[in-house]
Amino acid sequence: MRRRQFIAGLGSTVAWPVLARAQQGERVRRIGALLARTESDPYFQARLQTFRTRLQQLGWTDGDNLRIDYRWTAGIAGRFQPAAAELVSLKPAVILADATPSVAALKRETQTIPIVFVNVTDPVAQGFIASLAHPGGNITGFAQNEFSVGGKWLGLLKDTAPRTARVGVMYNPSTAPYADGFARVIEADAPSYGVTTVRMLVQSAAEIDGAVKAFAQEANGGLIVLSDSFLFVHRDRIVALATEHRLPAISDSTAWAREGGLIAYQPDGVEAYRGAASYVDRILRGAKASELPVQGPTKYLLSVNLKTAKALGLKISESLLLAADEVIE
Repeated sequence: MRRRQFIAGLGSTVAWPVLARAQQGERVRRIGALLARTESDPYFQARLQTFRTRLQQLGWTDGDNLRIDYRWTAGIAGRFQPAAAELVSLKPAVILADATPSVAALKRETQTIPIVFVNVTDPVAQGFIASLAHPGGNITGFAQNEFSVGGKWLGLLKDTAPRTARVGVMYNPSTAPYADGFARVIEADAPSYGVTTVRMLVQSAAEIDGAVKAFAQEANGGLIVLSDSFLFVHRDRIVALATEHRLPAISDSTAWAREGGLIAYQPDGVEAYRGAASYVDRILRGAKASELPVQGPTKYLLSVNLKTAKALGLKISESLLLAADEVIE
């Protein structure tokens, strides 16, 4: 059962006037997209479709009066900089960046081409913008989680799996340099939940395997998986390992719960990609990135996988089920 399902597909109502303008000689605008995911990922393709649909509703249709150049990195740290350089060389009017390493790579390549980001945590501390209200420079967008949500993840994990006594916090320091902020919050809150924490730093598929297997040697463990661009690409492997070792696990991506993880709690990504399209539209029409405030999440989504809970021998409380936006059975 899924609740509050999002439906996209309204763009067809504006295609004809856009096509007519393009055929009459309207200038085709070029934008870039530096993407930290894999092109074949259906979950991420749905997010991109939300972005394109919103652009179409605003009068921009890829292939008519708009051209979008994509560069895919599959979350591999060494691919971001060459891809950023390629996009900047194309001189697009604006670039969409979907993760921290995407923004960091683009920032090293250009201080003039506007950059609109999504899925970025604490853009001020990372040096991308001067402030949320007044970004300055050429970068703006839609911020992801605040560090305080780390305590929420820990609480949800403990409520769902009360026997959890050890929590592994998994992240890739290369693609998630901000993750230390979440880890500190989780570590500070851990004593109040009666748990100890272990940081699990991984930078390859082999390290993911080794870290989970080592952690699972002791009983009553649970995982908090920070789904940065690298771990998002490897989520299927992490879900399989958590299932194999009977580890309850929470992540900050709804894709996690849909694909077999126990719980997910994250900002509404659909809203962020719609907002990014609106900012791209405003920039194409003359707005400056420096004058568009960075916006934070206004809505969080809770997903629970009942099938996984049953496999782990866990009973999900009725209150949690009622609070969930999506329950997978």
